[in-house]
Amino acid sequence: MTGDSAIAEVLLPLALEGPYSYLVPPGLALEPGSYVVVPLGPRQMIGVVWALKDKADTEKKLRAVIGVFDMEPMREAHRKFIDWLAAYYLEPLGNVLRLVLRAPGAFEGPRELVAYRATGTPPKRMTPQRARVLEVAREGFAMRAADLADAAGVGTSVIKALAGDGALEAVALPALRPFAAPDLNAGGFSLSPDQQSAAEALRAVVAQRQHKVMLLDGVTGSGKTEVYFEAMAAALAAGGQVLLLLPEIALTQPFLTRVESRFGVEPAQWHSDVRPRERERVWRGVADGSARIVVGARSALFLPWKGLKLIVVDEEHESAYKQDEGVPYHARDMAVLYGAIGKFPVVLSSATPSLETLVNVDRGRYGVVRLKDRHGRPELPEIGLIDMKAVALEPGTWISPPLFDEVTKTLAAGDQALLFLNRRGYAPLTLCRACGHRLECPNCSASLVEHRFRRQLMCHHCGHLEPMPKDCPSCHVEGKMVPVGPGVERLAEEAALRFPEARITILSSDLARGTLLKDAIRDVAEGHFNLVIGTQLVAKGHHFPHLTLVGVVDADLALESSDPRGGERTWALMAQVAGRSGRGAKPGRALVQTYLPEHPLMQALRKGDGEGYLAQEKKIRENAGLPPYGRLAALILSGTEAAEVERFAKSLGMIAPLAEGVTVLGPAPAPIALVRGRHRWRFLVKATREANVQGFLRLWLKDVKPKGSLSLQVDVDPYNFL
Repeated sequence: MTGDSAIAEVLLPLALEGPYSYLVPPGLALEPGSYVVVPLGPRQMIGVVWALKDKADTEKKLRAVIGVFDMEPMREAHRKFIDWLAAYYLEPLGNVLRLVLRAPGAFEGPRELVAYRATGTPPKRMTPQRARVLEVAREGFAMRAADLADAAGVGTSVIKALAGDGALEAVALPALRPFAAPDLNAGGFSLSPDQQSAAEALRAVVAQRQHKVMLLDGVTGSGKTEVYFEAMAAALAAGGQVLLLLPEIALTQPFLTRVESRFGVEPAQWHSDVRPRERERVWRGVADGSARIVVGARSALFLPWKGLKLIVVDEEHESAYKQDEGVPYHARDMAVLYGAIGKFPVVLSSATPSLETLVNVDRGRYGVVRLKDRHGRPELPEIGLIDMKAVALEPGTWISPPLFDEVTKTLAAGDQALLFLNRRGYAPLTLCRACGHRLECPNCSASLVEHRFRRQLMCHHCGHLEPMPKDCPSCHVEGKMVPVGPGVERLAEEAALRFPEARITILSSDLARGTLLKDAIRDVAEGHFNLVIGTQLVAKGHHFPHLTLVGVVDADLALESSDPRGGERTWALMAQVAGRSGRGAKPGRALVQTYLPEHPLMQALRKGDGEGYLAQEKKIRENAGLPPYGRLAALILSGTEAAEVERFAKSLGMIAPLAEGVTVLGPAPAPIALVRGRHRWRFLVKATREANVQGFLRLWLKDVKPKGSLSLQVDVDPYNFL
């Protein structure tokens, strides 16, 4: 609809509840979903046409749309997805649109890029850094200076210097490298009978071209990836695009190589480490349909899909799919929603499915296919418990004698061992032996964590850094500050002393990120290290074929959590970590150090009875009316003045409406009552499944407008209870 009187309702990526009205200039062809430039005050902004009307709903003078981009409009299904997500999570519509427009460069015209390749001419002066660059440059195609520097681990100045010496030459690259079409026959895997049966079931669901959610429930090492690849191949064969969602930490080069081997093309990637120019390329490729396979983190859901026909959510149990900051949403749940809107299937894959997913299977809402055996090896790792009450530990050590003996035997046999401790840094607490003073974050109600490798103290909530003091900040006595408890760095220090011949590496997100982390994971998989010290990062679906022993150093960390999902999460983490062992030619085993061997979770681990343990968890949740048998929403109030936040919380509590099936708990100080200098109070809204939680919250908060430093955040279906 165009013409002199036509009105475009344009949604902007701002905290707006709805679109603004603009005049459509004569001759400008628009349709719902068009990407346009509009004036807003003194500036111009990119927005999306949400609707077209014959006349405006206001008598005010309207400004005109400036122009429209020559690109595929946003599909109706994507606009409905944004509308529904905003309504469900009580977020301004424009805030959700902002998640879509994350590649502003995609709206700019094509720009010629400069890349570099080796000429074969030696530089005037050779250094180790220059040698690394030339080694990388000789391996493949021309690369941009930033990419070549990143691959070689040097600064871009080294690239420019080599070009000046004639060792590298600059070449022009196309503005945006086109996406190659997948080859569905490039590298099919040899499937076992169980895998073949599961793959046929998923292919049949894809062939129906309707919305259906399927759980792919398979033990660790059962070959789930190869099975859902077949579902992806079926969707691609039908001409569609496919999205494979992974927790960001699992987006490793070995995994991406597996995708490329199966489909003959490098998949498009979407995650926080993707460089701006590549983000532009992927965004445009998704919008015009040329990017057929996308492997991405949770935010990939918001890419402007042209013909999405299948979403696979790998490790669907992972809490990393829930975003807490900004727009709070759960990517697994929103993937299911998108499938319902777009009328295509969604596959949820996990060795330890979430209770939400299992209950949906029980209710008949989701289908399920199961893989009960490991691919090529029928037995799962044997799990043994070490009762820490019955062993003697030397002061300042954390590896028990039984675990020490097993690690020694494993290393002597030429195999790999993993020591797992889900605690980053050197020590979680530092205190003064003279006066008992604890080193705490000045911005948060949390202890500072010592990171000895960096020689720093760090807050894991706000990122505050400070050097380790020589004397106590309280009593000023020198030499009395001592670490309390172990982190992975301290555990690695002990391992180096007790296993002096071992080749040790630490896998922890705060020690290695991006390319360095991917390289470390590859080196472990290739056997360059034989003793790995790791946090929960190692549980993210990695394949370490030489690993035959897993030792869990402290399995009790999360057992006494106030999180209603604490038991389920601990079970999943322990089972996933134990499942890293025995994935190659040799059988694996796991030893779990615990002070609570009689705990139902520990007994379930020992017996391999996850089904029984989760059945008990279901009963506990159902009796308490907790998700997935009830609903929760959290209100987090914060501000710079403690008394002001408390008054705001209590006044808000006084106007909470009464509603059948809804209980308001609080207000109360949040478990971590101070974060980034902001004092925090919390309400928890507990409701039956039938209750309209969003309607209740809208009624309660419709006239609430926080003033000054105060803020109010609503989190529907919270996963973070801190």
